[in-house]
Amino acid sequence: MPENNHNTNINFKADRKNLLYKSIKQIFDFCFAFISLLALSPFLLLLALLIRISGGGPVIYTQDRIGRKGIPFSIYKFRSMAYDAERGVPLLSGDNEERITRIGRFLRKYRIDEIPNLLNVLKGDMSLVGPRPERQFFIDQIIKKAPVYNELQSVKPGVTSWGQVKFGYASSVDEMIERLDYDLYYMNHRSLWFDFKIIFYTIGTVLRGKGV
Repeated sequence: MPENNHNTNINFKADRKNLLYKSIKQIFDFCFAFISLLALSPFLLLLALLIRISGGGPVIYTQDRIGRKGIPFSIYKFRSMAYDAERGVPLLSGDNEERITRIGRFLRKYRIDEIPNLLNVLKGDMSLVGPRPERQFFIDQIIKKAPVYNELQSVKPGVTSWGQVKFGYASSVDEMIERLDYDLYYMNHRSLWFDFKIIFYTIGTVLRGKGV
């Protein structure tokens, strides 16, 4: 795990640089999300129809996640599992998940199911790049083993992350903790260049169908 070096001396140049980074990032996030949803709208409408006729139930799936400062929000995704697939104790999906529908497997393979996350970006719940948001049920388990996870909640969660492109989906709490190293690295090296690098890697992952 990376060390936390706390400095009591305020670096005003670094502070201004951080503020500029946050401002540019916020503007880019909104513009990218808005233009992408507008450009993809015909494809998304067709996709919504296919999801609807593939198994009934709502097209958009919502789930409670934990965002910046520990504030919960509803994340939007295209439904990739059978309707009412999860009841009772929250479950993580694996590679050979039986609950995933046929079209859902395609959506996950190319990460198309996460396109509605852009609505969360427009609402200000998420950023394009940042640690992926998790459910409180799993966060409680992670913190018991790795309290440093709390550091991730100092920024907005992202549609994609360094952990996602370098590690991928986690199918267990132990894998979430293993992926944590990548997200902590991102936290300590955030920059516009690094964000664009992650977006570039993500596009490559999508085009190669490496989402699952």
